[in-house]
Amino acid sequence: MAIRNILLDSDPILKKKSRVIADFNKRLHVLIDDMRETLVEANGLGLAAPQVGVLRRVALILDSSIESEDIKSKIVELVNPVILKQSGEQTGREGCLSVPGVCGIVTRPEVVTIQAQDRNGKAFKFTGKEMTARAICHEIDHLDGVLFTTRVERWLTEDEMEEEVE
Repeated sequence: MAIRNILLDSDPILKKKSRVIADFNKRLHVLIDDMRETLVEANGLGLAAPQVGVLRRVALILDSSIESEDIKSKIVELVNPVILKQSGEQTGREGCLSVPGVCGIVTRPEVVTIQAQDRNGKAFKFTGKEMTARAICHEIDHLDGVLFTTRVERWLTEDEMEEEVE
């Protein structure tokens, strides 16, 4: 396993749509394992394959409903995720590992249900609420070549960003 470089928002790869995964092979497993290590190292809430330079429909998110100190136990692997249903609305702070140092206010669904596959190709449904729903939508946007910066309603000032962290 290796920690991969996270591309920054100026990289044109981040604006391209990712391709569907058809082969659930060792290369995919290595990619997912590397993404897990990269996400943990970066201390993020999610990571999409395009952020590490791979235009494939793979994303990892942290399930905030899992009570655990072990970050790795909270990671949900999403291969070929598709939103089936969304409801409600939440407006809040959002940032991105590919756009360091800035945060903005973004409105997302409160609850999101997706269908995805695991690393072996087995289909499953998953419902995320609140922060998990936000992370799902954010990472699926990455798979479609969309950065959160296009959805920001208002950028947070440095003072506001520091207040939220304290």
